[in-house]
Amino acid sequence: MEILRVENLSKIYGSGATKVKAVEDVSFSVNRGEFVAVVGASGSGKSTLLHMIGGVDRPTSGRVLIEGTDIYNLNETKLAIFRRRQVGLIYQFYNLLPILNVEENITLPLLLDQKKVEKDFLNELLATLNMTGRINHLPNELSGGEQQRVSIGRALINRPALVLADEPTGNLDSKNSEEIVDLLKLSNRRYHQTLIMITHAHEIALQADRIITLADGQIIKDEVI
Repeated sequence: MEILRVENLSKIYGSGATKVKAVEDVSFSVNRGEFVAVVGASGSGKSTLLHMIGGVDRPTSGRVLIEGTDIYNLNETKLAIFRRRQVGLIYQFYNLLPILNVEENITLPLLLDQKKVEKDFLNELLATLNMTGRINHLPNELSGGEQQRVSIGRALINRPALVLADEPTGNLDSKNSEEIVDLLKLSNRRYHQTLIMITHAHEIALQADRIITLADGQIIKDEVI
């Protein structure tokens, strides 16, 4: 069943001689539960595409439909709420709030939504992330790998339909990178979440169900692994 449809998506910066086509007329769809890797050289438009799919960066033209909702038909308030509830975003830089501990950082999206924390699911998530014993630690008391685990927990706590990861292993050593990818694959299987991940690492991309390759803002290859 289709969960994401991207139709003729473009993002243009500047005009005239300074115009840059970061993403140009990109179309594809993703089925529920798929793990899709997006690869390409630096400047190929990967992050711009991911941010438009996630409702973070508004496109110049085209549509993004998540579970049938055309997200850019929503006003800014409704889009922010939709993004918080339906999309889990994981970045290379962890973006944790330094004054909040592990549990508070993970549950922040629920609190912003004025939703009750499901303790059973939180505890299951903490166990999956191997962070049960660290719930009262602040970000500066955690390793890089642990901070990324917290950011994954924050992305998953709302049980989003779609998880978008932008180079989630970019700041980690090989051991932590492997563990983070294993965690994302586990969440993909255990919670039936659709995962789209940007990566420069060929060995990580090969673990996906499908690889989309971008060059100069366009899809040049879309292959099932």
